[in-house]
Formats: sequence, structure tokens, C-alpha cells
Amino acid sequence: MESVANKQNDIIKAISSQLNIKTKQVQNVIELLEQDNTVPFIARYRKEMTGALDEVEIRSIQEQWQYLQNLEKRKEEVIRLIDEQGKLSPELQTSILNAAKLQTIEDLYRPYKQKRRTKATVAKEKGLEPLALWILDQPPGDIIEEAKRYLSEEHEILATEEALQGAQDIIAEIISDEPSYREWIRTTTYQKGKIVTSVKDEEKDEKRIFEMYYEYEEPISKAAPHRILAMNRGEKEEVLKVSLDAPSDLVVKHITDKVIGKKHSPANDYIKIAIEDGYKRLIQPSIEREIRKELTEKAEEQAIHIFSENLRNLLLQPPLKGKTVLGVDPAYRTGCKLAVVDETGKVLHIDVIYPHPPVSKMDDAKKKILDILSKYPIEMIAVGNGTASRETEQFVAGMIKELERDIYYLIVNEAGASVYSASDIAREEFPNLQVEERSAISIARRLQDPLAELVKIDPKSVGVGQYQHDVTQKKLNDSLTFVVEMVVNQVGVNVNTASSSLLQYVAGLSKTVANNIVKKRDEKGRFLSRADLKAIPRLGAKTYEQCIGFLRIVEGENPLDRTSIHPENYGVVSNLLNKLDSNIEELGSAELKGKLQSIDVNRLSEELNVGAITLQDIVEALARPERDPRDELPKPLLKKDILKLEDLVKGMELEGTVRNVVDFGAFVDIGVKQDGLVHISKLSKNFVKHPLDIVSVGDVVTVWVDDVDLKKGRVALTMLPPEVQI
Repeated sequence: MESVANKQNDIIKAISSQLNIKTKQVQNVIELLEQDNTVPFIARYRKEMTGALDEVEIRSIQEQWQYLQNLEKRKEEVIRLIDEQGKLSPELQTSILNAAKLQTIEDLYRPYKQKRRTKATVAKEKGLEPLALWILDQPPGDIIEEAKRYLSEEHEILATEEALQGAQDIIAEIISDEPSYREWIRTTTYQKGKIVTSVKDEEKDEKRIFEMYYEYEEPISKAAPHRILAMNRGEKEEVLKVSLDAPSDLVVKHITDKVIGKKHSPANDYIKIAIEDGYKRLIQPSIEREIRKELTEKAEEQAIHIFSENLRNLLLQPPLKGKTVLGVDPAYRTGCKLAVVDETGKVLHIDVIYPHPPVSKMDDAKKKILDILSKYPIEMIAVGNGTASRETEQFVAGMIKELERDIYYLIVNEAGASVYSASDIAREEFPNLQVEERSAISIARRLQDPLAELVKIDPKSVGVGQYQHDVTQKKLNDSLTFVVEMVVNQVGVNVNTASSSLLQYVAGLSKTVANNIVKKRDEKGRFLSRADLKAIPRLGAKTYEQCIGFLRIVEGENPLDRTSIHPENYGVVSNLLNKLDSNIEELGSAELKGKLQSIDVNRLSEELNVGAITLQDIVEALARPERDPRDELPKPLLKKDILKLEDLVKGMELEGTVRNVVDFGAFVDIGVKQDGLVHISKLSKNFVKHPLDIVSVGDVVTVWVDDVDLKKGRVALTMLPPEVQI
């Protein structure tokens, strides 16, 4: 039992060192996770125990904990397997126990692993292992005479050349299995080798997407993640051949120096041939696979990180609350679908117009829009950015100019809207509507509350990343689901208006429980208090503890239920308000805010027997009961007029919205057909390690036109003001 405890302590220390987080914090997080607490709950309501670590830090601890536990299990398994063969030495056991990486353990286990039949195993079956070991010992004797001793009709060894070849096959495998050689070769190949690509089948690359890789090479250590994924895709589509060019001469010399050293023996020439064969036939292909696997894993990690960051920023786009919106899903032949939704997202009107070819009913389209605008108090028009988006934008902008009241429009990223429209969720919501009509509703609602609408869609379909289809889908799904959970719980959810899709991302709630909440709400009407949720089927005490702080009840029986304060701290709030001579009805009032500003949190936390960090959170929630972190972000860019690609000239200053951030720059919507690219070199006058350090999805930025390619419909932008442009 003590050894298990010691191992646990060693793992905790390793995580602490790796993540640069105090041992006690790591230990507490692991204990909380082992007690089935969710990451959002730990981050929000157990700050005293974690030292206020955020969700990302807690998840990093969780992932490292799982990895190191799996590492320990593999160590035990490898030790057992080698021991069963009677080949476990104390030195080998120590090396395995001290290994910090799975790769190191596999290198150490390699010589003892059951192999499929190889040239070496065949040679061993013929009794040639003693000859191989004799040669490796670099004897002064006659090699040919020694080899004659192994001639055997039974084993079909009829010539000394055959005996020596078999011995060399065994030597080649012994050398290829040596862990220290493999580690040195792997490191040296990574540091000094090149990744090389050439064209395999140009015809399979109709759009010449992979043209830059038709004849390309770069140092392995310098290969950027997005280029690795591009090469992998080109190889998968059989357009490219990809290989590693290793420093073979250097590697062979290193092994030769290690194996032969300065000894002079007739055996040396045979050993050298075995070394070259072992490297070329066994080591090099294996090391190439390992390095490419590692490069791919790192590239996937980076791609998933970018996608996750972009998704987080997209989900945190500020809602335009309290607005009646006209949503437009643009199209040519099938017409632009229209949906009017009120400030709560309720659908008031559905229609279709045909302002574009081939139908071109422009006058009829104008009349319908004017009728809708006169009938409903619409302040915003949301236009999807898909097919016919710019033509529809032109039509809408022209209409707005003719109106005497203030109406703005916004281009809304409709990525995933079609996925939602055809989904079971959309069919349940709007069983009598067509797919495109549901899409127009989704576009309108995305403007009102991006988070509530986007959670209905598989995060992968939102399309804010690079190479998302080329990465391990499980890793991508896990990461994106975590991001959605993190954002939903940071924002909080109104339990009386939230869809089941939104509720199931709340900490602790499963899809079943989320459905049960909606079902109960539909049957009995609004929930009046958080405590009402205890009656929901399958929502037990642990689930209630995890989820309830993130669920809000606006205009309920207890004003505290609309805050982020957990019910476990309602007693603390009551004592605090008594000390301030206030009551619960004063939540958010200027008077209570004034009193809260004057308190000494550290002193009061001792009096109230609550942690200072928790008390600080309570104070903030009492001052701003319905605080939404999205309200503090810049509002989306509203528009009244339109711009065409032909209008752009070099040096023109524009405002735009960042739509996507990738390794090599950021794509910015400046209101023309194609998003413009700000290359990483044009984001700042200072060195930029990664575009995410400068911009995020949804940012409204000032840019200048750098170059326009009308033929390809491409726009290059810069964020460097004219005075610093070179």
C-alpha cells in the first residue's frame, strides 16, 4: 500500500514540475477529480483548494495524471513480461522505472518483445546466434574457419557465406534493438535530418493545392505544424511522396564507433556490413515512422489548440440582447429565406424572396421586405455569409438607404447552420418548416445569442480552424466539447429559457437529465427556485451540487438564484448582508454596491468562516447579479453600406471582423466577397510568435489593403499603419 502511495506522490511531483503548479494544488485537484467533481465546478466553487486555478490548468492536471498513470501501468506490464522470460536484471528494472516517456519504455522493451519471424529469428533457429555473438566480441581468430563449424545439412547451411550472412542478420537486429542507439539516432535525425516531398501524381491535384510541395524540403526541426498536416493530406490523397532524409553517414559512423571502437579484428568488416544493413533495413524505417508520428501528433495538438481557441472566442461573441431580428439565408435559384424572431428568439414570421437571377423578382422582394419592416419592430438584419451573400447584402444595404428609420445589418458566419437545419434538434424545434427556413431562424438567433444557438451544432461544423478533418477526431471532439462546456459554465444558463442542447453542456448534466429538465418545464411551467430542480428525475444530490451554481432563475422566489453564487453559500450571503444592514432584495442596487466596496474581504472571510477568494466572488455576484462575461467584449461591427472588391485600392483603411485565425495569419471580413488575409508578418511591427497572441475570432480590427488580386478574388491586408509599413 505504501508503494502505491509513494507512486502517487511521485506522479503528483512530476505533474507539479511539468506544469509549474504547486504540489498541494495538484494534489487537491486530483482528489477533487477522484471524487467525481467536474472541471467547471472545481474551477468556480473550489478555488480555495486549487489556489484559483482555471479550467485549462485543471484539465492539464487531469490529462497529465491520466498519462502518468498509464505510464506506470505500462512499466509494470513491461517489467512483468521481461521477468517472465527470466531476463530482468536490476539495471534494466531501474531503467524502466526511471523512464519518463512511453517511447523510452518501448525502446527498453524492444529487445525482449515477441517478434514476428525475421531474418534474425530464422538465423537463430538455424543455431547461428553463438557465431553472431562470437563475431560481435571482435576475436583475433579466423572468421571463415569459425563459420565452417556451423555448416549443417539439417539447417540447410551449406556454405560459410550463408552462415556468416545469418550471423550478420542477428548482429543487425541486436544493434537495431539497442535502446541507447535508437534514442541517439532519433534525436540526431530530428535535429539534423530533412523532411522531403515530391509530386507522385499531379493529376490528382486539380486545384494545385499542394503545388508548393511538388519539390520541397526543409529541416525536420523547423517544419511548421500546418505544413506537416498539409504534407500528410497530400500523401493521403496520393498527390505527394513524403520521406525523411536522415544524416545516414553520421549515424552509421556513430554506431560503428560505439560497437567496434578502436579494436582491430578480422571480424570488423563483417560487423560494419551488419551495422549498415541494420540501420538501412531496420532502424531507419522505424525511426522515420516514429518521428513522423511525433510530428503529426504535435501538429494535431497545435491544430486542435487553434480550433479550440477560435471556437471559444466565437462562442463568447457578445449577444445583441432585446432586439427583434430579421434573419436572411441567401440563395440564388431557391430564393432568400426570411425569418423574423422577437427578442426572446420566438419565430414571428417566415417568408421567401427572389431578388437574384434566375428568378429576379426584385420589386416583389422589396415590397415583401418593406411590409415586414413596417409590421415588426426590427432593428437588425442578419445576413448569412454563404452563397449569394454579397448580392443579398447589396440588396439589403440598398433597402436600408431608402428607409427613414435606423436599421443596421450584419453579416453572420453561417458555418454549420445547414448542419443544424437538417438535424434532429431542428426537426424537433420546427417540424413544419423546410431546412432553409430553419437556417434563416438560426442565422437570426446567432445574432441575438451566439452561444445558445451554436451549441446546437457539432463544434467541428463551425469551421474555425485549419485541417480539422486531418486530425484524430476523438482528440478534436474531446477538446472542442471541453471548450463549449467551459464557455457555457462561465456564462451561466437561464434554466427557464435554455434548450436541451445548451443545458447538456452544464457541469454534471447528461443529455437525459437536460431533456428531463425541459420536459418538466414544458409540463409544469417555469421553475421558481433552484431547489425545484431537485425533483427532476435522474438529477441526484451530486449532480445538483455540480450543476446548480451554473443554472440561473431570473425573477424567481429567491433573488440569489439569478446569481452565480452556489446555494451552499447562501448562509454566508445571509450573514454578510446582516453585517452590512442590507437585505436580499437590494441585490445589484447602487446602495449595496457602495457598502460592498467598503468591506475588508480578508477580515470578513475569517468572521464568516469562508475562504477569501470565495467571499470575493460572492461580493462581485451581489454587486452585479446577472453579470455576463460577454458584455465586456467589443460589440460586433454593424453596417449600413456595402463595399465591392473593385472598390479596394492599396492603402485603403477599413474596419473588419476576424473570422478565422490560423498558424500563418488571420482572415478578416472587410465586407467584400472574400475574407482578406493578414499574414503573420503583417499583424504587428514586433515579432509575432503566433497570430493568436495578437488577434482572436470576433475581434473588430483596423486594417489597410496591401494587395488585391481581382482574377483570383484574393485580398491581402495588413494591420501595420501606413507610417510603419515598409
